[in-house]
Amino acid sequence: PLFFLGCVHFSFLLPSVKHKAPQIPVLRSKNAQETNIPFPAVTFGPTDGRGPEGMDRRNHGAHGGGKIRIGVCVMEKKVSCSPMEQILERLHAFGEFEIIIFGDKVILEDPIESWPLCDCLIAFYSAGYPLEKAEKYAVLRRPFLVNELDPQYLLHDRSKVYEHLKLFGVPVPTYAVVRREHPNQELNYFIEQDDFIEIHGKRFCKPFVEKPIDGDDHNIMIYYPSYAGGGMKELFRKVGNRSSEFYPEVRKVRRDGSYIYEEFMPTGGTDVKVYTIGPGYAHAEARKSPVVDGVVMRNSDGKEVRYPVLLTPTEKQIARNVCQAFRQAVCGFDLLRCDLGEARSYVCDVNGWSFVKSSYKYYDDAACILRKMFLDEKAPHIYTIPAHLPWRISEPAQPSDAVRNREQGTVGIPTQSEELRCVIAVIRHGDRTPKQKVKLKITQEKLLKLMLKYNGGKAHAEAKLKSALQLQDLLDATRILVPRARSGRESDSDAEVEHAEKLRQVRAVLEEGGHFSGIYRKVQLKPSNWAHIPKSSGEGEEEVPSEALMILKYGGVLTHAGRKQAEELGRYFRNNMYPSEGPGLLRLHSTYRHDLKIYSSDEGRVQMSAAAFAKGLLDLEGDLTPILVSLVSKDSSMLDGLQDGTIEISEAKAQLHDIIISSKVANGGDPAGFPWMVDGADVSTNAAQLLTDLAELTKEITSQVKRLSDDENEEVATDSDSPNHPYDQAKALWRTEIDMDRIAAGLPCGSESFLLMFARWKKLERDLYNERKK
Repeated sequence: PLFFLGCVHFSFLLPSVKHKAPQIPVLRSKNAQETNIPFPAVTFGPTDGRGPEGMDRRNHGAHGGGKIRIGVCVMEKKVSCSPMEQILERLHAFGEFEIIIFGDKVILEDPIESWPLCDCLIAFYSAGYPLEKAEKYAVLRRPFLVNELDPQYLLHDRSKVYEHLKLFGVPVPTYAVVRREHPNQELNYFIEQDDFIEIHGKRFCKPFVEKPIDGDDHNIMIYYPSYAGGGMKELFRKVGNRSSEFYPEVRKVRRDGSYIYEEFMPTGGTDVKVYTIGPGYAHAEARKSPVVDGVVMRNSDGKEVRYPVLLTPTEKQIARNVCQAFRQAVCGFDLLRCDLGEARSYVCDVNGWSFVKSSYKYYDDAACILRKMFLDEKAPHIYTIPAHLPWRISEPAQPSDAVRNREQGTVGIPTQSEELRCVIAVIRHGDRTPKQKVKLKITQEKLLKLMLKYNGGKAHAEAKLKSALQLQDLLDATRILVPRARSGRESDSDAEVEHAEKLRQVRAVLEEGGHFSGIYRKVQLKPSNWAHIPKSSGEGEEEVPSEALMILKYGGVLTHAGRKQAEELGRYFRNNMYPSEGPGLLRLHSTYRHDLKIYSSDEGRVQMSAAAFAKGLLDLEGDLTPILVSLVSKDSSMLDGLQDGTIEISEAKAQLHDIIISSKVANGGDPAGFPWMVDGADVSTNAAQLLTDLAELTKEITSQVKRLSDDENEEVATDSDSPNHPYDQAKALWRTEIDMDRIAAGLPCGSESFLLMFARWKKLERDLYNERKK
């Protein structure tokens, strides 16, 4: 069963109304280039009388003319971006500041002694920026710094960022650091296995995140576990409408440099971006996480779609601590809202100077807070709260009813109408392949020793093999024991032939896919007979197993049709449950109006059904593995209690059997009593004859597949060192599309061999009709 919960929450912030701000008269240094700066190069005129001027202001650091000089010592590309323009325009509109833009030529070429004088300095690092030079200027002139310069060096090293955050009590994901002096350097404290790595004895199981220590390198990798299909997703700076790519064949971590490894934090497919302006203000926005499908959602203006969210009191304190820890008044950082038993938030990256894009309310707040900072530092005696914001040329327009309804979470619902608050759905997994089992008695020494290896050397204990390493050991032993071809000797008994066939089937199951996914194959080895042999020391005897029962379980995986069914159901659910929301529903479900939760049992087919359903519901793209790991929560207790229905299930099966065998119409005598059973039991009156025909057809198909299996076996015998079909199981299991090239080549669907296909059809034949039972 697949269970998901969608709760309706209210939105919190009304959209700000865009107000026109006057252009900034800007004082430039004489060497500043003007071609790339959008402001006219003129000086301020006299003050407009909004506060004390002249001598009082000059006594507190302002130059002649009564205005506080704000130096903007950043690269021109950053000055000309829209958020910076909007905020500088608003600062100028107060009439209390003179803005001096240094320009690239001054910053890069001129000595600091000739840089313009200022009372307050806005300076922050970006590509090509001489941070050390700006530091020397700050020491020389001692202006008030909005963001201090020395802590900005920390932001270039992710390990130092995490160390600094922990020092100030800011929660960060569990992590470990791997430092290499040169590419491919072997490190004795670093161990890598199929589904985990160990660093200084600390184990990180997949999924985990790999980040370069270099803070300017944004190529981040996420490695997925074999139970989810394996593979790696690369996150990178947005390129067009892409922010990540999934590579199902990549399973080993990078070894070309120094990296941080941290546990993957499930966030429901969303990231939260937080922007501070001083320790007392934080604006937060949510966006679709790039780990889901890598598609960037953009609005009509080409900007990434984001939604404002409210921070919890704990998250507000985190924002304050980050701001104070790095002494960066204007600072952006990434917050992971994680629900692992208890809801907690973690900081996973600190970006330094960052502004919100396309939020006029934020621009208003930023200008007001920066104004207070500057006046508190340079003219605290004249600070007053303005009666109105000077850049507003008229009273703000009242939001329309449609806007109010949208912010209250009632789009398309009349005022005072009932509102849908919660949707709960319980969904079964899609079509699966048959669950299959191979049982055989083993007496070979290699297999008995393997059992003792994995049961702790206990003669009477059974061994369970599930991991890739364990199954690989079993495969190596089985390949040696399987005969290269059928001997054809008349002396071979039926039991010997059957045993050889079962060994071939075990080998075929283990070789399927070219690697072990770990979600659909497991082996039990149970000792059944024992012998007494002399101890190696020569003193006495010891009991050792001489025979064991091998039980190989496999199958039960979701088919291509099953994945398609789940995805189509998700799409149908979206279009019918939320018709008024259009195709963009839940692209970012953590607008927190739609707080979507998806839970799955721990069976592979159920997890895949849940991921495929989420893909259709959220209109996502790409492979299922990242969607599964990002959006689906495993809950092994979901099936607890179902054993209480065993009696009812048995009765229902017996009733269905009687209906089919007797060719009676289900509940024909009392259709009104169980209308749902009548609708669902469209049984033909000649069902018994149809079953007979079906049994004959199944036998014919089974015999044809048997001939193909025999031909395949002869081909394998000529090259027994290679697997039957080195085919990528991850691609076969986790993609909805069928490999048509493989079908066209006359091979079975997915990664199945004809031997396994024969075993599957043989089981269907036995389950459908058993000649021994009358």
